[in-house]
Amino acid sequence: MEQYKSLIEMGLWVIVATMGWFMRELWAAVKALKEDIRAIERDLPSNYVRRDDYKTDMKEIKDMLGKIFDRLENKADK
Repeated sequence: MEQYKSLIEMGLWVIVATMGWFMRELWAAVKALKEDIRAIERDLPSNYVRRDDYKTDMKEIKDMLGKIFDRLENKADK
């Protein structure tokens, strides 16, 4: 009976140790993901253009092209 008790205790210790290792690995993975997200949030504005900035710039370009086309159509030497 004493042998079974010690085997059960040893089995429980193995299970608890495995669960502890697994939880530590999960904790480290979550911590690394949080650091990656912070890096992305920090670098995102310098690498990409915001949508409203893009729309504003495209509107300006389209207006300029419209003026150029209007001038070309009104040219006297057609």
